[in-house]
Amino acid sequence: MHALLLTIFIDTVGFGIVLPLLPFFAEKFGASPLTVTLLATVYSLSQFVFAPIWGRISDRFGRRPVILVTLAGMFVGYVLLAFTDSLLTLFLARAFTGAMAANGGVIHAYVADVTDVQQRAGSMGKVGAAHGLGFIIGPAIGGVFAGIDPVNPNILVPFLIAAGLSAMAFIIAIFQVLETPNYSETSITNRQSRSMFRLLLSSLRARDFLTLLILLMMTPFVFSGIETTFVIWSERQFGWGPWQNGWIYAAMGLAAAATQWYLVGPLTKLYGEVTLIRIGALAIGLGCFLVPFTSGFIDLASAFIVIVMGVSFNNPSLNSLISQHACAEERGSLLGISMSCAAMARIIGPAWAGFSFEYIGKNWPFFFGAMIMIWMLLISYKLKLHRE
Repeated sequence: MHALLLTIFIDTVGFGIVLPLLPFFAEKFGASPLTVTLLATVYSLSQFVFAPIWGRISDRFGRRPVILVTLAGMFVGYVLLAFTDSLLTLFLARAFTGAMAANGGVIHAYVADVTDVQQRAGSMGKVGAAHGLGFIIGPAIGGVFAGIDPVNPNILVPFLIAAGLSAMAFIIAIFQVLETPNYSETSITNRQSRSMFRLLLSSLRARDFLTLLILLMMTPFVFSGIETTFVIWSERQFGWGPWQNGWIYAAMGLAAAATQWYLVGPLTKLYGEVTLIRIGALAIGLGCFLVPFTSGFIDLASAFIVIVMGVSFNNPSLNSLISQHACAEERGSLLGISMSCAAMARIIGPAWAGFSFEYIGKNWPFFFGAMIMIWMLLISYKLKLHRE
């Protein structure tokens, strides 16, 4: 488990380096705000397609091979990004990277394989914390090496650093990430498990599962939208470039890491996953509403910290509840399906945020986010308050 967390952390540092720089890179090719957000959409479209495929493969052949293949693919994807020379090739490279990054369901299945129900939300929170720590260091590295000039940032060096970190994560995983015991014990059954369609139909008949899928899609719909429009929003609102935005992402990463490492596990034991989902919806909604009224770094960072704390409560709690709807030999497939649903939300979310930014007003992605979180809070009351 610790080796997996280290691998996730190193790989996420690379992702964090790239993310704040992509809008500026796309704008060098003449991309509009809507086109910039579509970069996130094509990334998520690849995740939507590949998440259940990777999950299914991991059920049949093990979690470890999928993790190794996708880490190697991330290295290739960052190299492609570094040397792209047009908007079309940028979209193609981003699609390939999204396909390789669609291993979230496999990682959550790995965690579910090695934890019991009582520890699961906390352990999944630590996976999120590893991602959060990566976002602390990654954007800062990207901002430093891109430089302080918002008009002509240095893109090549940060992208190559991201590729190098993915290569390092791959090497660590080869020697340190072992196959999970649950897969080894059920390898024969894995090859005879139900199709994903039958598994999904069976799960939808279970109590609360459809509600959980709907809730799972709402957080990434909102967060991916504001995440992809934030850079161009801050550029227009404050005249910021990669340097300032990198530190905002670092603050978000610190909040996410601290929340998921120190708070999710203990609070889940005290109050259960459902209560944390409700608190998370309230926090995201409040933060989204406050962003347009901020006037500088401190209050903007505070608003985003509130948002990412809410996201940090929601994601591990929902994944923990969903994982309890599948047995070990089908867990990768089911969590892959759930990750695919989340990816669908990340396809629609940035596209809608980009549309509202360009045609309604630059503050409206945040206002719509607050409205959707109110809806999420109301839907969450369909869930039973006790833990599954």
